[in-house]
Amino acid sequence: KVAVSNLVNSLKGVSSRLLRKERPDIANRYWKNMLWSPSYFASSCGGAPLDVIRRYIEQQQTPH
Repeated sequence: KVAVSNLVNSLKGVSSRLLRKERPDIANRYWKNMLWSPSYFASSCGGAPLDVIRRYIEQQQTPH
């Protein structure tokens, strides 16, 4: 079992290291040498079936 805050911090750290390594060209988009903000949002699905959650995620718009 992992605390949500620890999971989010781990995901942000790993993804930041990978992006810095694989995409050095985006360094000019960092704010104060940080890729991610320190905040995050977490929510519960209330026990919804995985296929319902999957459809919801797939129907979200791709960010521009």
